[in-house]
Amino acid sequence: MGRSLLDKVWDLHSVRELPGGQTQLLIGLHLIHEVTSPQGFQMLEDAGLSVLCPERTFATVDHIVPTELRRRPLRDAQAEEMLQAIEQNTKRHGIRFFPIGSGDQGIVHVIGPELGLTQPGQTIACGDSHTSTHGAFGAIAFGIGTSQVRDVLASQCLALARPKVRRIRVSGRLGFGVYAKDVILHIIRRLGVNGGVGYAYEYAGPVIERFSMEERMTICNMSIEGGARVGYVNPDATTFDYLRGRRFAPQGDAFERAIGWWRGIASDADARFDDEVGIDGGEISPTVTWGTNPGQAIGVAENLPRLEDLPDADRSAAEEAYQFMGLVPGRPLAGTPIQVAFVGSCTNGRISDLREAARVARGGKVAPGVRALVVPGSEAVRVEAEREGLHEIFMSAGFQWREAGCSMCLAMNPDKLVGRELCASSSNRNFKGRQGSPTGRTLLMSPAMVAASALAGRVTDVREVMR
Repeated sequence: MGRSLLDKVWDLHSVRELPGGQTQLLIGLHLIHEVTSPQGFQMLEDAGLSVLCPERTFATVDHIVPTELRRRPLRDAQAEEMLQAIEQNTKRHGIRFFPIGSGDQGIVHVIGPELGLTQPGQTIACGDSHTSTHGAFGAIAFGIGTSQVRDVLASQCLALARPKVRRIRVSGRLGFGVYAKDVILHIIRRLGVNGGVGYAYEYAGPVIERFSMEERMTICNMSIEGGARVGYVNPDATTFDYLRGRRFAPQGDAFERAIGWWRGIASDADARFDDEVGIDGGEISPTVTWGTNPGQAIGVAENLPRLEDLPDADRSAAEEAYQFMGLVPGRPLAGTPIQVAFVGSCTNGRISDLREAARVARGGKVAPGVRALVVPGSEAVRVEAEREGLHEIFMSAGFQWREAGCSMCLAMNPDKLVGRELCASSSNRNFKGRQGSPTGRTLLMSPAMVAASALAGRVTDVREVMR
């Protein structure tokens, strides 16, 4: 019987089985940033330990960095303290660091693939829940807590339970104006925000195979929002073409040899899975969240679900979400006025996302009263966007063009919602208070939908704008 990619990668990195049933797993690549690493380094030093494999650890800054004024010291004393901590810790332990202004700084899940650090068959860990992004390359990647950051720094290993594997096949063809973000929101809507607990999601099928690497990253990024700590796509020619020539990828003959190994770790044709789900991509429409978790979503042309039409288990949470969001069951979501539009994040802050948003924004004007931000996912994305003239399109339309960082996705920097502002956002979470205001509200959607909504000043079906 064939084996899945997860089983192959897991077994290759297994150091030993622990008495409690967990596996001591070797971590091939450890990515760190300024928010969750200081505690890990402190615990390491308190125990009198050093970093075991500094050559396998790479650092950047993303969560708290300003996207406007970056002069040091930063205005925010706590943010400045975090920057100084990662600067000192990486220097003390000999860890490669990509600081602001290096040309390589950016969101950790954007720069890893950009630099070729992320490769098929790896085990990858990072103190951030959206580490699942790197599964797009056929890696087993997961977010970890601060004590686990310490464990990886000290031992390059983690104690983990092997998840079951659910294969999600997306068949058919996507319709006009439907993007990877719509696909993953549709999947989470259907399977639920807890549907993936205990599972790794293997994404497969013609729609996934036709996706670019950046689209695959969007899908894998939000696996965690569906409860799956791990999401991955089997490596193929699209993966190898993306990695070829990247700085930290194998070079020359070594790259060709690596392709042979990478092909071998893909799931076998006769692999058996713990569960399988089929989804018709042709039935997916541009999708928008209406509630306070990513599973509370509908097609933009649908009416909001009525409470009596929801399963009993979902009604209480839906009623609470409607009260918080100020939306009325049974009414259309399209046409709802917004006050903020945000294009960015580790889900949708890559160059292809900015191209799609710019395609919609070209020649238009942001509606009066709407604050619209475009935040590149990395310094490299910003440079490429400016080389293509995308920044001029955005600024001409009235968008603010910013420096790289996580920005308003989780608002740990000055980019925050104010009061009950409603934000059309290309980010990954719509939890209460996620974007910096306890009463601020978030509607998740694709970057193209964000741009369309910014121009109209209300939730808008991007297909109407692009016709």
